[in-house]
Amino acid sequence: MTEKRGVILVGHGGLPQDCPPELVAKFKRLEGARRDRNLPASAEEIEVDRTIRMWPRTAESDPYQAGLESLAESLRPFLKDRTLSIAYNEFCTPTIVAAAEDQIGKGITDITVVTTMLTPGGSHSEIEIPEEVEKIKQKFPEVKVEYAWPFDLSKVAGMLQEQIETVQR
Repeated sequence: MTEKRGVILVGHGGLPQDCPPELVAKFKRLEGARRDRNLPASAEEIEVDRTIRMWPRTAESDPYQAGLESLAESLRPFLKDRTLSIAYNEFCTPTIVAAAEDQIGKGITDITVVTTMLTPGGSHSEIEIPEEVEKIKQKFPEVKVEYAWPFDLSKVAGMLQEQIETVQR
């Protein structure tokens, strides 16, 4: 049987401009209290997180989401036979695990997770995304799941240099 391969492009996720600030503040308060005590998320935190993630979005209300979708469309032709999905670390859907579950449901047996967060030192790329990858591996041990990170910073620098050259012409 031929291995079916997938890629999950992970963006940070943004808050829609019309999401009530008090809802965001409540989420941050609940999340902060949980992290301070190193506890699992409460039912209330899970519900507030779900409400924010499921908030209706447009390109105008969430330009970050629109930007990640545009990046995905630019990446898609380079992936040849791989199925591409988008996921978000926070504030949007689907989650990384949900994107993986969707791919696995379509018969994908080899998943590469890649983030748009390019530099080392961030908790999302260094801690949270690897934790989500580990959850996928535990839930689906028959599926190969790899995290394409950290990035080769010399290649990132080269990409940035190319961008600098386009504006300095």
